[in-house]
Amino acid sequence: MTDKYAVIGNPIAHSKSPQIHTAFAKQTDQDISYEAILAPLDGFEAIVRDLIKKGYKGANVTVPFKVEAFKLWSKVDFKSNVVDAGAVNTLTFSDEGIIKDNTDGVGLVRDIQGNQNYQIANKRVLLIGAGGAAEGVLHPVLEGEPSLLVLANRTFEKALAMQKKVEPYEEYPITTVSARAFNDLENQSFDIIINATSIGLKKDEALPIPNSIFAENCLAYDMMYGRETPFMAQARTAGAQVSDGLGMLVEQAAEAFYIWRHVHPETAPVIEMLRKAN
Repeated sequence: MTDKYAVIGNPIAHSKSPQIHTAFAKQTDQDISYEAILAPLDGFEAIVRDLIKKGYKGANVTVPFKVEAFKLWSKVDFKSNVVDAGAVNTLTFSDEGIIKDNTDGVGLVRDIQGNQNYQIANKRVLLIGAGGAAEGVLHPVLEGEPSLLVLANRTFEKALAMQKKVEPYEEYPITTVSARAFNDLENQSFDIIINATSIGLKKDEALPIPNSIFAENCLAYDMMYGRETPFMAQARTAGAQVSDGLGMLVEQAAEAFYIWRHVHPETAPVIEMLRKAN
């Protein structure tokens, strides 16, 4: 019997998740179906309950419902990496209840270290943003053991709140974590810069960051995909290696697929397929 899965969002027509999971299923010989579901802005929980009633095995969650998914009632405890993030992108429907997870951070780190070949260990890392996207990758980036992680945001208090979430640093003894406002980044440079903000969705939007942050041979990584953002353009001009977040999208999907099916799909051919389709 075919096991059913879905991705829930609003909007959702642009989602590449059905393509990705269909490719994973074919590659690993898994009998599943996977569809995109548009949920009303006030109807996310009702959609989830309906999927459970219809026998679906799980669902991915995308904007704007990741925080709402975190708040769903469930008999099952959160996975530990979800608690600080306050956001969920993967739901598993079990006999005991809903199991919640967030695979974004795993996807980001795997793309940076595996596909981009940039090791995080002992590097100076700048994470730009303090919203759900940044929160979701905070611990996985720290687990990579950078020597320095600077959290920068337009509103300093939000960056400071993220810093306090990982204090004290017993889990990450070799990493210094520091919160900064954008105007405090002058004269600092980084080996890896990650843009976790939505700034750049419009062409005339740009991050107020100095060119000095881009160290020689650094990686500038934008978690958005499908377009050249002002952040990416600035980084190219500064001589950085630049990547969008398409690899992260595929890698986080692969982790969700593993959670559901207990098999690791190969991500490289799926990333290549999507690049060629753009």
